[in-house]
Amino acid sequence: MRRMVFPLLLAVGVAGIVLGGVRGTGGQDEAAAVGDEVVVYSSRQEHLIRPLFERFTEETGIRVRYTTDNAGALMARLQSEGRNTQADLFMTVDAGNLWQAAERGLLAPMESELLTQAIPVHLRDPDGHWFGLSVRARTLVYSTERVDPEALRGYADLADEQWRGRLCLRSSQSVYNQSLVAMLIASHGVERTEEIVKGWVANLAAQPFSNDTSTMEAVVAGQCDVALVNTYYFGRLQSQNPDVPLAVHWADQEGNGVHVNISGAGVTRHAQRPGAARKLLEWLAGEEAQALYGALNHEYPAREGIDWDPLVASWGDYRVDDTNLAEAGRLQTQAVMLMDRAGYR
Repeated sequence: MRRMVFPLLLAVGVAGIVLGGVRGTGGQDEAAAVGDEVVVYSSRQEHLIRPLFERFTEETGIRVRYTTDNAGALMARLQSEGRNTQADLFMTVDAGNLWQAAERGLLAPMESELLTQAIPVHLRDPDGHWFGLSVRARTLVYSTERVDPEALRGYADLADEQWRGRLCLRSSQSVYNQSLVAMLIASHGVERTEEIVKGWVANLAAQPFSNDTSTMEAVVAGQCDVALVNTYYFGRLQSQNPDVPLAVHWADQEGNGVHVNISGAGVTRHAQRPGAARKLLEWLAGEEAQALYGALNHEYPAREGIDWDPLVASWGDYRVDDTNLAEAGRLQTQAVMLMDRAGYR
């Protein structure tokens, strides 16, 4: 079994509305105690959540109805609906989005011994408003044809002159890059992080790309030699083309460790079925669901001790920055302002 190393510790939204879930036959007595359905607002793509919800329904008899849209639209909807909302659980990608939902008062704090034991402390809100359910690392991907991996170290080192005209990045509008920069601020402070980001900008081989896939394709095409991407995007590309001349390099292994982010969820403040929402959230942190996350999207389980997807495991173990991901939200505004000052668009 391959796993991330935690020091001192032992997706893109889809616009539209979808209703899903079929009533199962098992667990009827238990379902009656919490209601026979639960409503989820999710920014995760339907094909990544439907198999999980269908399995939950089979096991518990609780039907899952869900609406999908981007995170910002769903948070605005929750806010406008207030006490009249039908949503019991909010699911999204990126800790910054989850932090914003909690900060706006859209999520209810929840005490759950199961969740606090299953989900490492840095992957959940200190006050229990949200919990990470799957993990992705945002790290370096490089050309195996033009880059000696021994020359690669970490995020700050991409500002070195040796990478002048050799770096590709996704746009600063990406919440994934905003969270990365926010966590760099948490580690290095504003002044040093601004120096790093200015160095990135100086080293760009092209204008920033709209998504991680295009960024990696630019490396393959020889437009640049190294990029910053989420690991599951690399997994998708590699599964389609096993011979793609790219490889993962784990950043900052001699420093704070590689930056990770999450998809996660929290019970809504005005949930009409909080018991069913809690049951679903705890089920999603269980062993079966955690293994499914990896199989569906080349992600890492948030729960320790779960076997990794074989393709994901092939990239090797790595040391994680275990700074609590709430910092990605708390410092996100500063990160966006810093990126703007640095000329990162």
